[in-house]
Amino acid sequence: MPADEPVTRSAFSGGVQPISVPRPMPQLPQRIWSDEDWRRIRLGYASQDMDEKWDVFAEGEVVFLHRSWTGNGVFAATFAPVADGGWRIVSAMVERDAERYRGTDDAYDCVMLELVISAIVLGEPAADLRSKLVELTRRGSGATDAPAGLIQHSALGLRSNS
Repeated sequence: MPADEPVTRSAFSGGVQPISVPRPMPQLPQRIWSDEDWRRIRLGYASQDMDEKWDVFAEGEVVFLHRSWTGNGVFAATFAPVADGGWRIVSAMVERDAERYRGTDDAYDCVMLELVISAIVLGEPAADLRSKLVELTRRGSGATDAPAGLIQHSALGLRSNS
């Protein structure tokens, strides 16, 4: 698929499943994405290999984030334009079926949503978000000595350079 052609729901041969137990997210990323970021976000992202864990596509102003191996929906984020320019997330849903997504912490979900968009879709380093993810994971699991790289790979995966 050409880089300027948007990823669509139908692009995933295994199909994608909607969020089965949706819950509104009480905490949302506060970032304002530029108009260029929004253009790129709307193009989506399709995983290329087994180390990539996320597939992302947009329909209108809603961006859907699915796990690549299962096709299960985890997040659905609604974007809206900001008066001074750019776009922000104005509402989002997260999966709460524990069999499909183990997250139960609002702060973790907020970081994960922003991190997938920033690091996977846009290809940004997102060092601060990665550090927050590691901190929240260690605190939530009690595994204070878990290697940061392992935590990041387990939750976020990699991003193909293509």
